[in-house]
Amino acid sequence: MLKSFLVGLAGLGLSTLVSAAPLTEGKDYTVSPNPVELSTDNTKINVTEIFWYGCPHCYDLEEPLNAWVAELPDDVDFERMPATLGDTWVKHATAFYAAKQLGILDKVHADFFDALHQQGQKLTEPDDIAEFFSNYGVSKEDALSALNGFGVKSELNRASAAMRNLELMGVPALIVDNRYIVSPSSAGSLENMPKVAEALIDQVREERAAGTDDSEQDEANQE
Repeated sequence: MLKSFLVGLAGLGLSTLVSAAPLTEGKDYTVSPNPVELSTDNTKINVTEIFWYGCPHCYDLEEPLNAWVAELPDDVDFERMPATLGDTWVKHATAFYAAKQLGILDKVHADFFDALHQQGQKLTEPDDIAEFFSNYGVSKEDALSALNGFGVKSELNRASAAMRNLELMGVPALIVDNRYIVSPSSAGSLENMPKVAEALIDQVREERAAGTDDSEQDEANQE
């Protein structure tokens, strides 16, 4: 019995044991000096992935992140925001927001990653992106219109402002509750990023519950 128990313990990965430890600010995550509103739904805990299609680490994060997102509870809202740290980054961010506007982002997202990292495509020119999008039920004309449209430019400006306020200089990053920043270096690995984010989600739940309890107590004291 004891031997079986010890074998079971040995089977637990180091990351599992680490994830159970309390998080430390400045080590496991950082706090943005300028929290940003990445979601307008304040009833849920927002998690936003900041990424770049051309980033190999972002590409490698896709599988563990998608598996984690699929199991998120109803009180958590997950979004993606493309980084805008350079000319090519902006072109790929433009593709992301155009696909979103065209209603094909869910179909395109993984394939866009694959096209860059598996097929060696660049997909930086509007015509090439429009041609790529035409494989997903939209015309090249509609794709080009979206790529050059005001709506996409507005989304790009919003993303750039968020990047400046968060003071992010690298990707991938997970932003929890508009302020807690998880990076591969702070989490210890790409695979551990969702685990740290999940612990932060629990922390935010506790913070919000404590705030609600304090508000209710204040109201009771005033009656």
